Amino acid sequence: MNKYIAEAEGFCRDFLPRVKDIDDIEVVICPPFTCLYALKAILEGSDIKLGAQNLFWKENGPYTGEISPSMLADAGCSYVIIGHSERRQIMGESDVIINRKIKAAIEAGLIPILCVGETLQERENNQAMEVVKKQLSKDLEDIFFAGKLLVIAYEPVWAIGTGLNASACDAQEMIKFIRGCLNRMYDEEVADSVRILYGGSVKEENIAEFLAEDDVDGALVGGASLQVDSFARIVRLGQNE
Repeated sequence: MNKYIAEAEGFCRDFLPRVKDIDDIEVVICPPFTCLYALKAILEGSDIKLGAQNLFWKENGPYTGEISPSMLADAGCSYVIIGHSERRQIMGESDVIINRKIKAAIEAGLIPILCVGETLQERENNQAMEVVKKQLSKDLEDIFFAGKLLVIAYEPVWAIGTGLNASACDAQEMIKFIRGCLNRMYDEEVADSVRILYGGSVKEENIAEFLAEDDVDGALVGGASLQVDSFARIVRLGQNE
């Protein structure tokens, strides 16, 4: 919940020339709903994609305060974040709700960025893999897709804004585990083609270390994406990996 419309427009106008020569990395910007339509006009003609931070699973109707997948597509979105740790922890979203949202997103032609991850207590209780496996199983229940039409972001909740840091080895271990779960749930082709991102306090100081790992395909960048210089450097560092 950052940036008013004018701030988001200024960010994108400043960001575009800094990454205009980068063509081997997909960059997605996910601003608040209020900024989507304004950024659609600015990003048009560029390789930068637009994404939303959330959606509701119905197309229309008496759901005051919600926004539908088709509304997001109409505003220029190609992607939508679903099941972010803050939605799970603060808003109390269940795996049943997340499952409905993923189905609705795919049906509307949006690519879901599904977030999964464990809390500090779950990790300390040696339940991290069990928790993530359960999330994947319930969130993707009865969902079938081409691998490139889903992105998964591993968010170790315990390493986001807490001062605790996950190592590149921690990320690789869990993301490899996630890929193995997808292989068992679907098949090897799907598991290999789903892009799995790391999303635990990614910064320009550590992005290269994470992207050097075999199974880490990219990053879901939080606070470090709010500053143009920082985010542009992260994208450029990613190009080198």
